[in-house]
Amino acid sequence: MNEPENNKGNTPTRASVSQMMSRESWKIFQIMAEFVEGFEKLSQIHPSVSIFGSARTPEDHPYYGIAEDIARRLSDSGFAVVSGGGPGIMEAVNKGAQAGEAPSIGVNIVLPNEEKPNQYQDISLSHKFFFARKVMFVKYASAYVVMPGGFGTLDELAEILTLIQTGKSRRIPIILVHSPFWEGLLDWFRNTLVKEGTISAEDLDLMTVLDDPKEIVDVIFRYYEKRGMEPTAEEAERQLNL
Repeated sequence: MNEPENNKGNTPTRASVSQMMSRESWKIFQIMAEFVEGFEKLSQIHPSVSIFGSARTPEDHPYYGIAEDIARRLSDSGFAVVSGGGPGIMEAVNKGAQAGEAPSIGVNIVLPNEEKPNQYQDISLSHKFFFARKVMFVKYASAYVVMPGGFGTLDELAEILTLIQTGKSRRIPIILVHSPFWEGLLDWFRNTLVKEGTISAEDLDLMTVLDDPKEIVDVIFRYYEKRGMEPTAEEAERQLNL
């Protein structure tokens, strides 16, 4: 039977809807494949620190040098270092980590206009789906180090803050690097979000602002000094159900 006249143009037919549903169903297997590959490659890499920052930072910018220094110190201290695998701060992170003792890991994302993955990755993952990539950053991280960056960096920061605030993930150190960059955002958190009651004043304690690369490593070690690097049974269960 022919489709009604008003189904012409932009209105989808039954056949096109069925085809779209079939394609959506197959996406599930692509998503599963990304999770399986990530779990297999990263589950044995611990402890690790995830570091974020702008893809637009050039090599001669001070932020690039700071990120490279932090990553090298963490790597020499026994932490595998995870970045987004791209250019800018991500490249600096992988470069510094690869020069150290522990693995340099890139959790890359496939984007239409993104540059190729940087060359300093000992272990490289490639993701099409942002949400699968985010899980890889969080699931095995013993700390988050957040360099200056744009929307992507802010997205990762908001993600880990939300997961810890809501109890979906264990608490880990979240370190914001370069206080002048973060000052305005933190003032807004204090003077608007806390004042409006959309977050609690205690939520601000989830973050630490530091400028010195050595101090960043020291703060992470001090955090785990008494409790150890391994998650408790309760924390492991949370990470399993992340």
